Amino acid sequence: MVIDRTGLAEFLRRRRAALQPEDVGLPRGRRRRTEGLRREEAAALCHMSTDYYARLERARGPQPSEQMIASIAQGLHLSLDERDHLFRLAGHNPPARGAISEHISPGLLRILDRLDDTPAEIVTELGETLRQSPLGVALTGDTTRFSGPARSIGYRWFTDPATRALYDPREHPFLTRMFASGLRELATLRGPGSRAAHFADLLLARSGEFRTVWNAHEVGIRPHEVKNFVHPELGALELTCQRLVDPDQGHSLLVYTAIPGSESHEKLRLLSVLGAPARP
Repeated sequence: MVIDRTGLAEFLRRRRAALQPEDVGLPRGRRRRTEGLRREEAAALCHMSTDYYARLERARGPQPSEQMIASIAQGLHLSLDERDHLFRLAGHNPPARGAISEHISPGLLRILDRLDDTPAEIVTELGETLRQSPLGVALTGDTTRFSGPARSIGYRWFTDPATRALYDPREHPFLTRMFASGLRELATLRGPGSRAAHFADLLLARSGEFRTVWNAHEVGIRPHEVKNFVHPELGALELTCQRLVDPDQGHSLLVYTAIPGSESHEKLRLLSVLGAPARP
């Protein structure tokens, strides 16, 4: 496929103009004259320099990579149809849709952008964190930093002791069974060549504990609504987890709240001051 520089530039300008600061969790300010987002705001959302983004809008510069286009599509809150159109304009085939896609729907992003005072995260069906609210990072650390199989919390549960340290030890036996059960269901649903099946093979080779629970063939073990976290500075937090699912992409928005007036509710107020916990 050949890049359509003019079409790409016009599409980017139109999409930037259609987004308001409030749509992406940015303050409007008093002296805004630009229609929609400023170029520097769009560039920051897309994780690139303002100069690079500006050259794309001016139909100049090199052909952007698929990774760069994916970052632009997410930063500008594009729908799946808009994302696919952007890829074609840039001279690339669009990525696959469905469970293996990491493109977050604009609806989930709009909700997450408004959750500055609540721990929240968007995850894949394999438990890979795609985006976190500021308090989400303060609660569990930046879980978007992992790469490879370690992006999945279910994989880390059996390979990284630091992951377990964030949860009440009394919950560990249940969580061990739950992660193995969920991975077994996904591996069966997605098939032998899926990432879920690959993760299971890796864990079978690495973890004796995983082999034990895997061989029990348990399925249908669902997460508890109440999560018992252990923050390195605040201690125990009892939080209720509400889940909003995007059925088209298989992504879930997880929102963690505490009962008003409870000790955990007061501790949540301190999270924004403390910031992300230090990784052991």
